[in-house]
Formats: sequence, C-alpha cells, structure tokens
Amino acid sequence: MASRLSDFVKAYDVRGLVGSQLTPEVVEAIGAAAVAVTGERTWAVGHDMRDSGPGFAEAFARGATRAGADVIAAGLCSTDMLYFIAGKRDVAGAMLTASHNPAEYNGLKLCLPGARPIGLDTGLADIRDKAQAILDGEPAPEAETPGTVTSEDFLAAYAGHMRDLVDLSEIRPLKIVVDAGNGMGGHTVPAVLGDEILPGLPLDIVPMYFELDGSFPNHEANPLEPANIVDLQARVKEVGADLGLAFDGDADRCFVVDADGEPITPSAITALIATRELAKHPGAAICHNLITSKAVPEIVAEHGGRPLRTRVGHSYIKADMAAEDAVFGGEHSAHYYFKDFWFADTGMLAAMHVLSAVGEGDRDAKELAAAFVRYTPSGEINSKVADPHAKIEEVAAQYSAREGVSTDRLDGLTVSLEDGSWANLRPSNTEPLLRLNVEGPDRSSMERLRDDILRTVRN
Repeated sequence: MASRLSDFVKAYDVRGLVGSQLTPEVVEAIGAAAVAVTGERTWAVGHDMRDSGPGFAEAFARGATRAGADVIAAGLCSTDMLYFIAGKRDVAGAMLTASHNPAEYNGLKLCLPGARPIGLDTGLADIRDKAQAILDGEPAPEAETPGTVTSEDFLAAYAGHMRDLVDLSEIRPLKIVVDAGNGMGGHTVPAVLGDEILPGLPLDIVPMYFELDGSFPNHEANPLEPANIVDLQARVKEVGADLGLAFDGDADRCFVVDADGEPITPSAITALIATRELAKHPGAAICHNLITSKAVPEIVAEHGGRPLRTRVGHSYIKADMAAEDAVFGGEHSAHYYFKDFWFADTGMLAAMHVLSAVGEGDRDAKELAAAFVRYTPSGEINSKVADPHAKIEEVAAQYSAREGVSTDRLDGLTVSLEDGSWANLRPSNTEPLLRLNVEGPDRSSMERLRDDILRTVRN
C-alpha cells in the first residue's frame, strides 16, 4: 500500500519516518507534484547531514526534472542557506531536512522564488494531493524535454552575504562556544564566523560537536529542550566564554546562553534584535507570534515601531511580514525572520546580531538581555487529551463569564487577565496534545493562572 502523505505532511513542511513513510518513491512523487502544482521551472535542492539526505535530494530531482524543471543541486545546506539560494537566484527551493527531529526522520521544506513559504494554505496541500495521486497510480507529469541537473556550491556566497548584512569586523574580541549538535551549524559556522573562507573575525570560537552526523551521537539537535544545552552551559563556564550559541539540526534556529551558562529567552532575543532593526528603520513593523513575551510588543512600541501579533508557524509569520513589509519577526521557538533575508528565518543572522550587540558595547550578554525581560513565563507545557478542541472550549467557557477577562481565537485560545497575566492554549498539529504557554508579571500570578487552566485541561 502506498504511503498516506496526510499522515506526515504537516502545516508547513513534511516530516516522516525514513523507510516506512518517507521513501525515494515518495520524495520523487513530491518533486513531480511540486513542479506540476507551482509551475516553477527551476528548483534549488539541498539536504542536511542525515544519511538519507543525498538519496532523497536525487529522488526529488528525478521527479522535478521528469516534469520538465531544471534543478540546481546545492548539496549540503543549512535551511537558511537554501533560502539564500532561493532568494538570491529567485528560484523555487526544496530542502531535505527534518530539522531537530530524531535520526530516524527526514523531511522536506519547500519554498517559492524569493524564499516565499509553501504551507498547507499556500500550495502544500495541493502538492500533497497530487503526489498521493501519483503514488496511487496516476501517471506522473512527464515533459517532452526533461529538465537538467547542475551542481553548484553556495557556501562561500552565503558566507559573504551574511557578513554583508552584519559587520562583525570592528567588535571587541569575544570568546564564544558554539554547539552545532552534529548538525549543519558545523558546516556553516566555520564559513561565516570563522576563517575557513573569509578573513577571520575578532571571535575566538570554541567548537562543540561540529562533526556532521545525522545520528546525533551527543544529543538531539533541539536547543529548546534544556537537556540538550547542558554540555554548552558547562563548556561556556569552563572556558570563561562571553556567551554560547546552540543551533538546531538544520541551523535555521539559534539559542543563546550568557557567560554564566544561563539561557537567554528567545523573546528577549526578539526584542533585542527588534530594537536594532528599528534603529535602522524607524517606525517599521515588527512581527511576533502570540507566544512571545508581552514585553516584545511593549518594547517595539516604545522604540517607535509597530508590533504585529501573528499565529505560530513560519509560513504564517512570513506571510504577515511580507504583507505588512515588516523588517523583522521573532518566535518563541527561536526562529528569527528578516526582511533583508527575503523575510525568511535564519539562525545565523540572529546569532550575528547578538554578537554585534554584545561586541559593540561594554555590557555583557546577561546585562544586555536583562533590559528586555519584564515578565515570568511558564515555558511550553504539553498535556495529552482525547479531544483537544473540546478541552479548549471547556477552558473558554470557564473564563468567558469572569469579569475583567478577555479572550481571542487568533491561534487556539488566548486568555488575558487584568493583572497582566495571559495564557495561550492551542492544539498540536501532529499529536493529541494541548500546548499551554502562560506569562505573568511575577511568578505567583503566572503559576496561579497556569494551575487553574491545567486543572481543567487534565481533569
């Protein structure tokens, strides 16, 4: 029986188990379907360090070229490098990656020319359905003249572009520990921040797990999980570094710890970068998803910017940024988006902004970040429930009659109290889970709201 793509085509990408869900036949069908649905005739195709990556990239190219498209085979790429290619060359893109998922997974992220996202609402559902039809026996699209495959290495061009966007040549010397998690940061960091391709910067880089290894022998490449940054935290303190950086598997996300090894929240990083972008673009719009701290829109407004609240997910925030011509966007998950990077997300550029902010002044990372922290967050709390949507309605009913409470349904349910506390409850796209995020002006108010909602959710 053919794979059922609806089981592993998510809201804005594809993530499947290699062999049982994602196979060369499946990826080839998706390649053919992507060309047929979008009409795009040139595709850049890259892959991360997973063992299945090269074969899957070739399979996508087979399907695409058979359907008449030309393929630029970019080889090893971080996801943001693939976005760079799609933006710089104005071509569609396919990135073979499962990001931070465990080793047994792989997946696909697709974009249109200019790195414009393809999600379920913007073509991915049609690509899924067309690919499913091919797998179920419908003849695959076949052009009279097949397309060509041309190999090209973009690492040097990518490194040069990133250095053009944030100049680190004049900052004070910094010692930084970088944990690549055996992911694509081990490929891109030496090129952009080191001296592998371009002249060296005033950075003393202490590398951790730079060896490309899709089996992730040291820890999962997901820096949002506290267990996965323990090694980084210890190493930063051991060597007396100014700060530490951790990248996820495909290096489109970056997480930061200060000199004491303490995590700096993605909300604080969002606010910090927003102020830098607003200094260059006064009055501009800044996007933030509804899970980021309330401090973010406050700080954006205080700096003369226009804060825009969005749904969670890269295809949503990218679309809103493009529609509003926003200069920057940030998410609680450590995804950071830049207008001058085709509205796409890049962990590298975010890291460079942090390095620049620390290196151009006399405040350390902890002191710098403290200026952007105003509230106490709960972190994301997952609860397994039989009917997520029914539970959301139960919580909505619980709060709707209370005085001084407001709610909205932009993404799941958000409850806001008069004391400044708020909570968002939204269903997972992939599992029977509810995800709860709570924030309060202090710990006790946050915990009070958190526990009140969890009692309803878990009973």
